[in-house]
Amino acid sequence: MFAAVVDAGTFAAASDVIGMSPPGVSRAIARLEKKLKIRLFNRTTRSVSLTEEGRRLYEQVIPHLVGLEEATAAAVSGASVVRGKLRINLDPVVYRTVLGQQLDEFMDTHPDLEIEFIARDSLGDLIMDGFDLALRFGEPKASTLIARKLLDTAVVTVAAPAYIARWGRPATPEDLKSGSHKCLEFRNPETGKPFHWEFHRKRKRIAIDTGGRLTVNDPSALFDACLAGSGVAQMLLLGAKHLIAEGRLINLFPDWTDERFPLYAYYPSRHHIPAKTRAFLDFLVALTSDN
Repeated sequence: MFAAVVDAGTFAAASDVIGMSPPGVSRAIARLEKKLKIRLFNRTTRSVSLTEEGRRLYEQVIPHLVGLEEATAAAVSGASVVRGKLRINLDPVVYRTVLGQQLDEFMDTHPDLEIEFIARDSLGDLIMDGFDLALRFGEPKASTLIARKLLDTAVVTVAAPAYIARWGRPATPEDLKSGSHKCLEFRNPETGKPFHWEFHRKRKRIAIDTGGRLTVNDPSALFDACLAGSGVAQMLLLGAKHLIAEGRLINLFPDWTDERFPLYAYYPSRHHIPAKTRAFLDFLVALTSDN
């Protein structure tokens, strides 16, 4: 109001700009003068002029007011314009199996956006760790976060042709517990132990103790070891689909692929979602709609 009075020249003109009655403006300025213990304006019946102290204050205040207006405008536009940095807590499996080359098209569409992927074994505290979004495989746990399901993918048991040529092809899931096959284990980040091997077909479920001697916690290491013929592996069909289609991996038990593993996107709130987060969510939904 102080700046409005200076810019408008009178209390009455300032009241029109602000949308407040002239007496209301006058009382507000009087309260400010009382708090600062200085006179800001010389008042007459026809005009209002700044005192020397008032002019010094105005010259010092205006740059800050302009900065506040610019910051507010930037914040408001940030809610509708896709720009800034988007920090994403990423399940290590996601980048290889979901994003791939199509991420380049998204980045080209939004040239003012920066994306920082942080691969982590667990969700952690999304807000305290400064993340805008998280992408995790597995069923969500109780949380205040919004969990949006993106897809379900099958779990398949695969081996490379080189492995089958050397060790033979197991006929049934039970053959994997006989000790005659090498199984590659993948560590569960929640427990620190290898995932249990399960086989689902309609309502039937089989759990197999494979007792593998090689355990990894990186999906790339699992893919590479399996492709090299080092053993049989269980992995997500989402990541193995193209390798199976190319013949580089063999789906050993195509009748036992009813186990599903979901992918969820997590974000802090449904309300006032920043444009950058909304755009990336829309990209993910379009990307995963066919899976």
